[in-house]
Amino acid sequence: MKRFRRHGQESQRERIKQELYGFNKTVEHGFPHQPSALGFSPGLQLLAIGTRSGAIKLYGGPGVEFMGLHDENAAVTQVHFLPHQVELVTLLDDNSLHMWTLRAHHGVSELLEIGRFTLTGPPGAPPSVTRVTAVLAHSSGDLLLLGTEGGHVFIVKVPGFRELEERNISLEKVTNSVPEEYGGRRSLEHVESLQENPVNPRQVLIGYGRGLMVIWDLDSQSAVKHIPATQQLESVWWTEDGGHVLSSHSDGSYCRWKVAGDDPQSEQEKSEVPYGHFPCKAISKIIQLPTEQGPPFLFLSGGMPRASYGDRHCISVIHSKTHVALDFTSRIIDFFVIRDGPDHTGEPSALVVLVEEELVVIDLQTEGWPVIQTPYLVPLHCSAITCSHHVSAIPLKLWERVLSAGTLQNTHYSKKPWPMTGGQNLAPDPPQRDLLLTGHEDGTVRFWDASGVCLYPMYKLSTAGVFLTDSDPNDNLNQGTEGEWPPFRKVGCFDPYSDDPRLGIQKIHLCKYSGYLTVAGTAGQILVLELNDEAAEQTVEATVADLLQGQEGFRWKGHTRLEVREEPVTFPPGFQPFALVQCQPPAVVTALTLHSEWKLVTFGTSHGFGLYDYQQKNNVLVRCTLNPSDQLAMEGPLSRVKSIKKSLRQSFRRIRRSRVSLRKHHVNNAAKLQQANARLEAELAEMELAPVQRKIEPRSPDDSFTGLVRTLYFADTFLSDSSHNTPSLWAGTNGGSVFAYQLRLPPVERRGEDPVTAHPAKEIQLMHRAPVVGILVLDGHGSPLPEPLEVAHDLARSPDMQGSHSLLVISEEQFKVFTLPKVSSKMKLKLTAIDGSRVRRVGVAWFGSTRTDDYGESGLTVLTNQGDLHVVSLPGVKLQVQYPCIRREDVSGIASCVFTKHGQGFYLISPSEFERFSLSARCVVEPRSLVEVSSETPSTTQPRALPDGASVERRNSTRDGAAVLQEIQKSLEVDQTTFLENGTSALAGGNVLSN
Repeated sequence: MKRFRRHGQESQRERIKQELYGFNKTVEHGFPHQPSALGFSPGLQLLAIGTRSGAIKLYGGPGVEFMGLHDENAAVTQVHFLPHQVELVTLLDDNSLHMWTLRAHHGVSELLEIGRFTLTGPPGAPPSVTRVTAVLAHSSGDLLLLGTEGGHVFIVKVPGFRELEERNISLEKVTNSVPEEYGGRRSLEHVESLQENPVNPRQVLIGYGRGLMVIWDLDSQSAVKHIPATQQLESVWWTEDGGHVLSSHSDGSYCRWKVAGDDPQSEQEKSEVPYGHFPCKAISKIIQLPTEQGPPFLFLSGGMPRASYGDRHCISVIHSKTHVALDFTSRIIDFFVIRDGPDHTGEPSALVVLVEEELVVIDLQTEGWPVIQTPYLVPLHCSAITCSHHVSAIPLKLWERVLSAGTLQNTHYSKKPWPMTGGQNLAPDPPQRDLLLTGHEDGTVRFWDASGVCLYPMYKLSTAGVFLTDSDPNDNLNQGTEGEWPPFRKVGCFDPYSDDPRLGIQKIHLCKYSGYLTVAGTAGQILVLELNDEAAEQTVEATVADLLQGQEGFRWKGHTRLEVREEPVTFPPGFQPFALVQCQPPAVVTALTLHSEWKLVTFGTSHGFGLYDYQQKNNVLVRCTLNPSDQLAMEGPLSRVKSIKKSLRQSFRRIRRSRVSLRKHHVNNAAKLQQANARLEAELAEMELAPVQRKIEPRSPDDSFTGLVRTLYFADTFLSDSSHNTPSLWAGTNGGSVFAYQLRLPPVERRGEDPVTAHPAKEIQLMHRAPVVGILVLDGHGSPLPEPLEVAHDLARSPDMQGSHSLLVISEEQFKVFTLPKVSSKMKLKLTAIDGSRVRRVGVAWFGSTRTDDYGESGLTVLTNQGDLHVVSLPGVKLQVQYPCIRREDVSGIASCVFTKHGQGFYLISPSEFERFSLSARCVVEPRSLVEVSSETPSTTQPRALPDGASVERRNSTRDGAAVLQEIQKSLEVDQTTFLENGTSALAGGNVLSN
């Protein structure tokens, strides 16, 4: 009977787990790492970005996002949307073409790969014959023209990727049509560009690398006109009226050619070198667009004088008498122009530029051409991210004040709405307002709206103004002055250079109830700030906290402290510093906690920890935790980097010596050599991955950095006896020590005059000396204590002070519960001692049930050095679920992870992107979007004529996968075996990625 009852309880628990927990990677925030290609669909109003890692990302209106990943680990080199459809084609640098579609499924669109194709040449032909260099998606939507390195143009029917061999344009056909006087029919080189005649879809322009351009008629399969340019060709643009062609060249020039009329050879009307007379770099892309009244817009990428400005990344915009060289801080990948009107053929309205580190959108209809702020694709890494802090459920008043301070900073942005509006965002409104704060190397803290799919920038706080720093005198040289040539204008916010690396933010703590914020940096500086809606001028005085406490024999070898400005500083509306603590030695701050109700801040470094009263602006407590044998803690981070390099050097020398000795002893046995190399490589790996591989063993008290403070915690609990609760401070170190201090706070009416005091109360030394990564006090009900001021704002119930409290100490190796006030061991959970997992990050989260609103459980969210996520129950410390999340080799991803209070988390998958994940079955933030072809597009009802009736019936974006395959097979009569090999492998093989 007991067995049945136990079995019933277990099955009920499993059901509850399913209602509470579930792992999903939901959305990627930020800017794609290493972008390599750009595409745009005017009809769908969707932007596509391909990356060097083979990802393809689509963006429409805010919240409309899709992502796909090619099976091949190859860079995306080109992206082309098929006109008036929901399909796009990608070209990879392995020369493969891939067809993607946005298919509706359960009311939302999914990005699916539905086919792949690689050109095959005749037997024995060199690879250059079929190496694709240019792609044209024909306006009919049914043809792809593929220009190759060998000079041939292949014509392929889509979506089935069927090559129309009889329609291919061979290099021989073109060469035979070239006039004798064109350089004696010299080599034409590769196909650089393919352009369709805007007024006659039967004509395409083929631009060859050597300079010649040929207008080819698809009906008659013959050349109708030649454009005899002789400079190396970079790009081509056919004007909207079909009467002229613009070509840009490698010498920094562009030419205008008249192509209207019956003359088989076009004449050059105009040749210009915008930034001559000295040698210039190539103009890699040219676009000219008409305006209703007045001269056209001309856009040129590159063309800068080679000697003076060869390192600049510029796009020149010329309109009437206005000429601006937009100067970007990273390499230009590509650009396009968005136009007004229902058919998107009206006035140019926005210039969209993809550079290596950001996306910049310029408003072309507002005077001065200001930048439009992006609601997504924001470069999180405009200065390198050094830390993160998440705050859930922000009160409306604080939210509005932060937003207001941010609005005052953004007056230089255009007032125009975001120009890309594709798709419908079907995601529900976020249930609460969440903030993600990121600290950066340049001393800034950026506030992001992390409530929904778009990580939107709200406000930027800079701490540099408090200190004297060596600011770069060249910062303002590139702003542009009257009469300067070229007329440079800096655009974009990516700026990876820091005036002083000591400014880097290492720890952040925000109290959402009081509006107090504390940030700590690389040089031991701790700032306390408060939110002010008005600008203020004030001096910030530093209080020094000497963490060495006068100990003899220690000398700091690291960086110096930052010098504080003595004169008053004007701080804009927003968070303004009013108190500063300077640790001595000025080591990196490793732990930081704020208690806004008690007006206290506690901080820790590798030398000890301190407690600061920011109301009275004085130190309450300073405690040195430094081990006398720990010399590394006195060297600072730069010395540590040197020692790692030294270890690597020594290991490589050992490899070299071993190989030499093997040669000396004439050991020719390949197996022995392989074993020796494997042994040495394992030695290298052991140095890097030691925590992953070794079993749990007691650590020596002489280990380095044992005094480093890993965690700090405030609690109102029972320290001296079980009948009197008092405020307390807890500190955990890298050597497995826990220090507890009893705090005595004066009554509220005397808080400004009487001192706060701290008295040592408890000290715990963990047996294995494993680093302490978290400390938590549980009340009489086994619930974590509420945050400061949370009960006062009626957002949490008062903690149970009747039953006995428990202390949970989380080390890298186990979770151990102690009773309070006696501090006797109660229970523990060891974290996989066999495979050597270590706790790297821990948080407390509330998991609500998906079945009912009135049930939920508190749990610990845990990330290990293996990249696994665990949920541990409270107060029973039992392992509930485990999910693999981050590759264990991704050390920076694991180090950057931050948990939310509702079972979600963020970690950096690249320097510029956060991956968002959820451990909660109920709290999930993910894109839900629908994209359909607009029925208003004239071209969908009136398809253009094609040679030999090659037009295919328009396809509806909402058809299901089976209908797609059936229609393709029927319309193209493709051999079934070939089709399954080329077209359906993605659907059958699992390469189906939805967002």
